[in-house]
Amino acid sequence: MACDSSNQQQLHIILFPFMAQGHILPLLDIAKLLTSRGLKTTLITTPSNAPTLNKSNQTSKINIKFIRFPTDELPENLDLVTDKEVHAKFFDSLPLLQEPLEQILQELHPNGIISDMFFPWTANLASKYGIPRLVFSGTSFFSMCCLENLEKHQPHKTVSSDTELFMMPEFPNSIAFSRSQLSDSFKLDQPTIFTKLFENAREAEKISFGTIVNSFYELEFGYVDYYRGILGKKAWHIGPVSLCNKNLEEKSQRGKESRIDEHKCIKWLDAKKPNSVLYVSFGSIANFDDNQLLEIALGLEASNQDFIWVVRREKNEEEKWLPNGYEKRLEDKGLIIRGWAPQILILDHQAIGGFVTHCGWNSSLEGVSSGLPMVTWPIFADQFFNEKLITDVLRIGVGVGAKKWVRMVGDFVESGKIVRAVKEVMVGEKAEEMRIRAKNFGELARRAIEEGGSSYNDLDKLIEDLKSYQHC
Repeated sequence: MACDSSNQQQLHIILFPFMAQGHILPLLDIAKLLTSRGLKTTLITTPSNAPTLNKSNQTSKINIKFIRFPTDELPENLDLVTDKEVHAKFFDSLPLLQEPLEQILQELHPNGIISDMFFPWTANLASKYGIPRLVFSGTSFFSMCCLENLEKHQPHKTVSSDTELFMMPEFPNSIAFSRSQLSDSFKLDQPTIFTKLFENAREAEKISFGTIVNSFYELEFGYVDYYRGILGKKAWHIGPVSLCNKNLEEKSQRGKESRIDEHKCIKWLDAKKPNSVLYVSFGSIANFDDNQLLEIALGLEASNQDFIWVVRREKNEEEKWLPNGYEKRLEDKGLIIRGWAPQILILDHQAIGGFVTHCGWNSSLEGVSSGLPMVTWPIFADQFFNEKLITDVLRIGVGVGAKKWVRMVGDFVESGKIVRAVKEVMVGEKAEEMRIRAKNFGELARRAIEEGGSSYNDLDKLIEDLKSYQHC
């Protein structure tokens, strides 16, 4: 254990996110929060993320250090991966980063490390250098409780088919899943790269200092209490961390270079009535084929709602996923953004009235923070868990009808189901009731990060715990 006799020592924390936008951005926000409380921070990632970090870190005092994969066979960022086989190889290669990280620890002598759950080997590395390792899982308390409950009770083994529903035992709410909504690790007998990785992550958590969660108490208090009390896990809720980006410049510069001029986007929204526009985005990893994109295009048009749709495609002459004349026909009603969009800037605009989301935790929490009801369309990872939180616990969303967990691709959803879910969230009495609940959660989110709020206080507690570790 690292001990220090000086009570005035400035803590130096290293943050090591997984190389994907959905993991880098929240840890960058956490680094901003720590520096605002007087800590020294260094964020470590691969060189391909330099443009994003330099753009997003213009007003902060965060140090950035880069390490490379000791192989030229893979890209340095998961966002660049579209093939499932390469996706698996990327995860399998992560331990190659251990040696370059150890060199940085020897150079900087930090007081602690916050590392992604996908780097379980950092637990032993932290122990070797006598510093605490904090896990960043990048998901909700609800999702972590689901995983723990499934491991402990294995209710998915009590049903006879993949479509039969089973209940989560001991939960504060009545929550049902089917096996088809669970990851492959719960359905396959043979271990895979991913099952081994998650098993290693669970073992590493046991010897780590605790877990940092991007959430706030008021949002999922039953599951915060379940995780920390019933399951006996050490965790701090310090979110929503994206709310540290307060002005227009910070919001627009968060993440990659936007494919649309922020002022043009805001001007388009300014011409719309409050709560009239639907925002549609599926994150940076989902890889829909042309047939699914076509169904989305048809569904959005048939819903008769104004919309902004973010698509992971480059513009080219032959776009089979768009009906002929689609953009021209809908130029007053729909705006398609190809590539990266300034999401939190858009979500916070008064014209946005609903959000179609893949239920990645960053997007889910950004939707909550903006006070928006959601159409939930989970694809894989933790997204079916997060959907249940949104629809069944918080009651601020409607499922689009996705039933199968399929890595990167998801379950095929027809346009009719899209129309039904969109109308349910955007139009009518039920939509208004959801919007009132959602706006209430948005207000609670903002209060949580303010001085005296639940997340503000938990971050204080985390810093004090880290200081106590130093002064053993």
